[in-house]
Amino acid sequence: MNAKELFEQIQSKRSFLCVGLDSDITKIPQHLLDTDDPIFEFNKAIVDATQQYAVSYKPNLAFYESLGVAGWLSLDKTVRYIREKYPQQLIIADAKRGDIGNTSEMYAKAFFENMDFDAVTLSPYMGSETVTPFLKYNGKWSIILALTSNKSAADFQLISDSNGLKLYEQVIKVSSTWGSIDNTMYVVGATKAEMLSQIRKLIPNHFLLVPGVGAQGGSLSEVALHGLNNQCGLLVNSSRAIIYADNTTSFAKTAADEACKVRNEMDMLLQAKGL
Repeated sequence: MNAKELFEQIQSKRSFLCVGLDSDITKIPQHLLDTDDPIFEFNKAIVDATQQYAVSYKPNLAFYESLGVAGWLSLDKTVRYIREKYPQQLIIADAKRGDIGNTSEMYAKAFFENMDFDAVTLSPYMGSETVTPFLKYNGKWSIILALTSNKSAADFQLISDSNGLKLYEQVIKVSSTWGSIDNTMYVVGATKAEMLSQIRKLIPNHFLLVPGVGAQGGSLSEVALHGLNNQCGLLVNSSRAIIYADNTTSFAKTAADEACKVRNEMDMLLQAKGL
């Protein structure tokens, strides 16, 4: 899926919602714990309920890795289910990998060949070698960490050089030469929405993956104001506010209702932008 095809999905669904599958075994509805694979059953129900309102799903690998082999199996089943039943969905591995050489090549093989993800989040701290192996796969995306939502992001990301250029700006400026708008995105936190205008000056045409809307307090309208471009250019992620809105047997319907609310706001924001 390239940028044009992703934008077509956004226009078709009137949504740029990415649902984060941060599926925590301690938070999913209790009645699912009696099933053979509680995490997969939870994900399956969430996906079935929200797929008409979303264009992407983003499993956070920590929640699966923490369960050992069983977690990896749940993740694999989730990816296969989405791929087979909803092939138009962009599936993101929120893995935050960042290594070099043959290690990076093996990560790329794991996520793009063996597990058939469409995209993976990457830390660029070790330079271009952490990303280029992923860019060899046509139709796949490298999503580079740039400006994150967490409080301690300021420890490094906001450090300025002698010319006043912040580290996250340098990361974007350099890494934007490695790929193209069809295979490279950037992570920019919703709680830093006012900084999106500056980021758009550096990368006006790239897609941005924006976490932090919902439970983390980010404003969707502010993100859209500063981040939308003429091809939308945004995937806004919401995890806890959707998937954990209800922990009863009605959890899937409630998740659908919450996703619908977000989609409806996104539709209005797209219309206001003339998209």
